[in-house]
Amino acid sequence: MTTTYAALLRGINVGGKKVAMADLRTLLEGLGHDAVRTYLQSGQAVFAADHGDEECLAAEIMQAVEKHFGFPVDVIVRDHAYLEAVAEACPFPPAELEGRQLHVTYFSAPVDASRFAEIDQPVFLPEEFRLGDRALYLYTPGGLGRSKLAEALSRPRLTKGLIATTRNWNTVVKLVELTGA
Repeated sequence: MTTTYAALLRGINVGGKKVAMADLRTLLEGLGHDAVRTYLQSGQAVFAADHGDEECLAAEIMQAVEKHFGFPVDVIVRDHAYLEAVAEACPFPPAELEGRQLHVTYFSAPVDASRFAEIDQPVFLPEEFRLGDRALYLYTPGGLGRSKLAEALSRPRLTKGLIATTRNWNTVVKLVELTGA
């Protein structure tokens, strides 16, 4: 049975890690994946596969990217059902917000609230975050670039042992659409 997945590559096309989307599509096709598409230049690819689980697929893509492009890139792979469930479980009202105000950080493994206990949320209001299934929802009314809460949440000790990559709400919705097509 074929499943459609999204591969979320962390930190490409910033800081010298250049990956052309056409090259990424070719690389994924070379791994035997079908219906490969990319979205934007910031590291989203959608593909169909009839083998493997998300962790194995992510490891396979990480190894292939490093071998082909010459630098390591963290990858999270998630299927359509998961991406759709994350979008549907959003604790903030996406229909009332701009895409730049709402973000999802996808994690490679489940996270417990105790990991973020040092974050004094009231200090950052009106910015807020909530945890979900291997995801963190982040509301930043002024956008991510100026967010003090996003800065606090990105401290390496809070994400130690995890791959974490953030997408704005427009991308979250588009990945649900692309993996469901």
